[in-house]
Amino acid sequence: MLDQLRAMGVFACVVEKSSFSGAARELGITTSAVSQQIRSLEHEMEVTLLHRSTRKLSLTEAGQAFFHSCQEMLAAAERGKIRINELRDDLVGELRLSATPELAAQHIIPALSHWMSAHRGLAVHVEAAHQAADLIENRIDIALRVAAQIDESHVIAEPLLRVEQILVAAPSYLNQNSPVSRPEDLLQHDLLPVSLLKAQPELKFSHSVTGEQLELNMHARLSSNSSSVAKALCLQGHGIARVCYLDVQKDLMNGALVEVLPEWKLPVFNLYAVILKREQQPMKIHRCLEALKQYFCQISGGRIYQEAS
Repeated sequence: MLDQLRAMGVFACVVEKSSFSGAARELGITTSAVSQQIRSLEHEMEVTLLHRSTRKLSLTEAGQAFFHSCQEMLAAAERGKIRINELRDDLVGELRLSATPELAAQHIIPALSHWMSAHRGLAVHVEAAHQAADLIENRIDIALRVAAQIDESHVIAEPLLRVEQILVAAPSYLNQNSPVSRPEDLLQHDLLPVSLLKAQPELKFSHSVTGEQLELNMHARLSSNSSSVAKALCLQGHGIARVCYLDVQKDLMNGALVEVLPEWKLPVFNLYAVILKREQQPMKIHRCLEALKQYFCQISGGRIYQEAS
């Protein structure tokens, strides 16, 4: 099929230049190669396309009809090329993002709100799910993921933000239960882990001053794959939640939640923008990444990812 399409382009060029040699110069090939392409077309379709004489070329009736079809094909190919260039260089077409529902609602929408309004030619789809979307199968352009690291060979992971895990509880819960001054005291409490963070009942602590390290295996009667659900359980006084700092900033600021054991640090995650490896990324992906980086570098709390220089 590709050979036939190429031959159709050669035929159209011969007609437009009114000679085999003129088409050869235009296409950068030999005159004999042009002649061979025309002969192949005529043989394949079992018709004569051109009347050849020593002075000029003229189209047969079949050649005239076929020439119009070739022109339509070339015009369609040119429109396709223009469209591809637009999708590569302009902010048009569709942009597909994926993230957890919490990240999407609390951060992606605020981060891209003005940007989306400014680029009305861009259709944006946000795939909100707790499971990491397959970038190829789901046609995802940018996926936001929270992880310790991303080692997939077919993607590029752009770090946006360092995300601390912390323990939080409602003041009412802390007032009604035994005090927590060291990690071992947590054994007397209910843990509310978020399985999305691969958070097992095992807790690994490192003291921010002394460097002392501790590991605890805790029973978790209630758990969820959603930080929103874990936070709701926590706000209702059902235990101590292990969540990302990113998800509870406002609750800590307004006093609805209190950080537990702030001097004992849990392992740190990173928020990544994950994109497929390509020789050339569409401009809409570059611009969207810029908008996301600009937003996350301004988030309050000082927990900003900085690459080593």
